[in-house]
Amino acid sequence: LSSQKKFDEIKKANQAAAKKLVEDQFSSSSEDDDEDAEIKQGKILAKTFTIYTSQTDGDASELERTRQYMNEAFQSGAMTCLICIASVKRNQAVWSCCGCFCIFHLVCIQKWAKDSLFLVSSPLTDDDFGKKDYPWPCPKCRFEYKRSETPNRYYCYCGKVENPTLDPWLVPHSCGQICEREFKPPCGHKCLLLCHPGPCPPCPKMVTTTCHCKKAKAVPRRCSAKDWSCRLPCGRTLLCGQHACESSCHAGDCQPCPRVSKQRCVCGRQTAERLCASPQWQCDQVCGKPLPCGNHTCERVCHAGPCGDCPRSGKRSCPCEKSKFTLPCTEDVPTCGDSCDKVLECGIHKCSQRCHRGPCEICRQEVEKQCRCGKHTKRMPCHKPYLCETKCTRTRDCQKHQCRRKCCPGNCPPCDQVCGRTLGCRNHKCPSGCHRGSCNPCPETVDVKCNCGRTVIKVPCGRERTIKPPKCKQLCSRPPTCHHSTQEKHYCHFGRCPPCRQSCQKALACGHLCPAPCHDEALVKQTGVHQSAGPWEQPSEPAFILTALPCPPCQVPIPVECLGQHEVSPLPCHSANPYSCRRFCGRLLDCQNHTCMKECHHVTKLNSCLDGNKAGPECLPCEEECTKPRPPGCPHRCVLPCHPRDCPSCLQMLKIKCHCKLSVLYIECLKLTSADAEERELLISCKNQCPKELPCGHRCKEVCHSGSCPLNCSQKVRLRCLCKRLKKEIQCSKIQEGQVSLECDALCKEMKRKASEIKEAEARAAIEEEKRRQQAELEAFENRLKGRRKNKRRKDEVEVEQSSWQKYKNLILLPVLGVAVVMV
Repeated sequence: LSSQKKFDEIKKANQAAAKKLVEDQFSSSSEDDDEDAEIKQGKILAKTFTIYTSQTDGDASELERTRQYMNEAFQSGAMTCLICIASVKRNQAVWSCCGCFCIFHLVCIQKWAKDSLFLVSSPLTDDDFGKKDYPWPCPKCRFEYKRSETPNRYYCYCGKVENPTLDPWLVPHSCGQICEREFKPPCGHKCLLLCHPGPCPPCPKMVTTTCHCKKAKAVPRRCSAKDWSCRLPCGRTLLCGQHACESSCHAGDCQPCPRVSKQRCVCGRQTAERLCASPQWQCDQVCGKPLPCGNHTCERVCHAGPCGDCPRSGKRSCPCEKSKFTLPCTEDVPTCGDSCDKVLECGIHKCSQRCHRGPCEICRQEVEKQCRCGKHTKRMPCHKPYLCETKCTRTRDCQKHQCRRKCCPGNCPPCDQVCGRTLGCRNHKCPSGCHRGSCNPCPETVDVKCNCGRTVIKVPCGRERTIKPPKCKQLCSRPPTCHHSTQEKHYCHFGRCPPCRQSCQKALACGHLCPAPCHDEALVKQTGVHQSAGPWEQPSEPAFILTALPCPPCQVPIPVECLGQHEVSPLPCHSANPYSCRRFCGRLLDCQNHTCMKECHHVTKLNSCLDGNKAGPECLPCEEECTKPRPPGCPHRCVLPCHPRDCPSCLQMLKIKCHCKLSVLYIECLKLTSADAEERELLISCKNQCPKELPCGHRCKEVCHSGSCPLNCSQKVRLRCLCKRLKKEIQCSKIQEGQVSLECDALCKEMKRKASEIKEAEARAAIEEEKRRQQAELEAFENRLKGRRKNKRRKDEVEVEQSSWQKYKNLILLPVLGVAVVMV
């Protein structure tokens, strides 16, 4: 018992895990299925309908509606609730309309029915509520259901099983049993398919039936196609009674006779060609036959039968119909003279005139009238209606707009404005009149197609923005946009085709084929197209354009020798031309001293040139100077360019200075370099006196020479004593040697003494003059301090001033005397 109990527990756990796995995997119809599963699903569905049509001998077009619902049941995201515009999942409770077979969430349709009943019954009073079972409509087809038919349970499509279990191998929300619903229109048979969404297909039962005209023999046919035609002429007599029906065997009554014949009108006066199907017709002429009275004629339009008696014969009433007279038909009935008493148009008063012919006048009696809304009264003629100017302020049944009708009696008309609110699909507007509550869902459906249009699914309007286009298994039929005749195979898609990955294989100019991938459509960044209007304009993103790129250069390696024939290297075909190896040429130039330093280049070989290493006409000529050694002492280069033989003698003039560096001499380089020491000394001398100074300060007496000048100066100079009074001419060389000197005598010493005395006297005089000046300044300062008395006293005193000679005689005489002494 314990082992059995454990086994049952494990079994239940495994079943619960499997069920949960299935629910998680197939919980929503909007999830994408694998391509293999979709292919198998399409094949199974196509096979099912193919067998059904082959068994029924029916038209496959009659199954399109059922096929569409089946496709939507399997297609991801196609089953959508029109009320909440959300996908219907496989494990949700649903309800299907029996009119349009549209699927809704059970909770959504219950709320819809409740809201619809509330909107219908809200204008009713409490007394009227509940007396009538108001219906609620389907959101899509407006098929009406009773209140008692409001769904409250979840059933499968055929209605046999409540709360059908989720099975991944069955159609979602199906019980898996045979449908067995009656066909519409009813034929006595039931549907043989498994429980399915949408309408049932045509009846496949076999019945024996004859054609429409009953001439052919009865044959067995499918019940859905039991009405058939034998294609023979019908032959039934038409309504005209003269011709037979010439149409092929058909259902229903025969068409009217299409033939034309000449027929008389009812009165027989006119004849016209008319359809045989309408022999009775009237012309537009008045009959005009004389009546039995003999005084009048018939005034009826073309008619059949006798005209009848004269309408003016017998007893006739007066206009008010109170008196009757018997008069001949030629006389008119006179008025009776009594009051008319006919009820007027107002329906209240009577005509007060005497009996008269013609209509009665309008009612002119004044009455007190109440307006239509009952708010105002006024006395006015009875024939005039009274409408006040008060506008009704009641809200109409839409609960949004006021009535605004003048003098409204209270029965406000329904709102005449269009709702115009955008529906949930965001594509259409509500066409209904202004109403309360939410608008009805959009009943339209939209086809969502693949790019080629072969695969189509129908979705509710508004879902086309969020649902993905169906996957199409057809190959893309677009022509290739590159130069290839065919493109790589790929499935139908939106947008541009994937770039071609085939090899280009275009013939290049060199003859080889381009091995690169196809480059006829390449995205290239477009630059320089848009120029900004100013710094305020935001820079735009670079635009990319599709353009064909040229084939890349040919890369096939080809061996090529360099221009100077130094090496052989493999080069790509597009650049397989003689090239420079970047080495120096290295060929021996004509100077026989240097080689060509030009970069590797082409060289033309001459017939006379046997040596292959000799320079050709393309080589650069030697532009170097001659570098051969010169004779000793020659500073010049060879005047010739680089040459193979010895250099010529130097004939240039040398510009050099003489020994004394004052004169510039021009001497041939050859003479100077070939002369010995004595000749060189003579060539460089300028033959002038040497300008150099001796240490004593006198000029050298020798001719321009090299080296230092001699020191024995023979120039005579004056020699003076210390006081500069005595002088004597002596040879300069003796003075330099210190052999001769000149001393002062007694007179020179006396003159020096007197000069010193004069200087001392001048110094004493200057000191005395300075003291006197200071004393005068002191006295002037004291006088300013004594005040006014001293000023008056100073006026009385007679001041004796010295003359200029007395002041400055000592300063003048002393220097004069000193000079005189010196001169003596």
